[in-house]
Amino acid sequence: MHTDRPRAISSALRAAIPPTLPILAGFVFLGITCGVYSVSLGLPWWTPTLMACLIFAGSAEFVVASMLVGPFAPLQAFVTVFIVNARHLFYGLSMLERFRGLGHKRPYLIFAQCDETFSINYSTHPPAGVDEGWFMFFVSLLNQLYWVVGCTLGGMLGSVAALNVAGVDFAMTALFVVIFLDQWTKDPSHASAVAGILASLVALALFGPDGFMIPALALILAAITVLRSHLEPVYDACESESMASASDTCKSGPVAPASDTCENGPVASTPDAAGAHHGGDAR
Repeated sequence: MHTDRPRAISSALRAAIPPTLPILAGFVFLGITCGVYSVSLGLPWWTPTLMACLIFAGSAEFVVASMLVGPFAPLQAFVTVFIVNARHLFYGLSMLERFRGLGHKRPYLIFAQCDETFSINYSTHPPAGVDEGWFMFFVSLLNQLYWVVGCTLGGMLGSVAALNVAGVDFAMTALFVVIFLDQWTKDPSHASAVAGILASLVALALFGPDGFMIPALALILAAITVLRSHLEPVYDACESESMASASDTCKSGPVAPASDTCENGPVASTPDAAGAHHGGDAR
């Protein structure tokens, strides 16, 4: 029994490497950007490494870095980071059954569940004979290690090299613009996005650039609540159409991978899974 445990762990590690390799390049280079950006704000080189280890929330780390050099506003920091990563609540709900009974591995799996890790763990099953719990653990661990390496390299590079970091502070703005545009292209209704833009502009006009964040978030929440009854039928119709398309694919005799998808249910049509595959942030 004791000799089988190391073999099971090593098998799970080997199985977790191939699906995480595409994440490696993206995490390292974006992590370098995060590290250089943090140092350009005046933070020590080890700050991005510490954030990568303790926060591991991609875009939220750009937000935290800018807030660390700004006025002390813990409530604004909490609300902003919560809103930025609120989608993780749905990731957790989707993985409740998969994480059940995993013992000491479960706390880390919950902590390390970023967009890309959720996408792999939700949609990928380990090869036959590989323990699923250890497989998901190593997928999570490898992805975080990639991010830590990138942030560390960026922090060191930004502190020792004579880099011209003019414009690097725009990296966070550019990141959120890309996320917004990606969601815009996939969203069947742009009402929520337009409501968010208008609410932000109203809050900015009323409260100014230093105090508009929390009022803007409150206005966005109120607007989405009001629009909910109009938006839900649109999303339900879109999901029904996706499921019907998947069903037609199954009936027409797809290739083996698609057949597996049909037998297990249309995973890609799940809203949070689709978001993780196509619209997740860096991590």
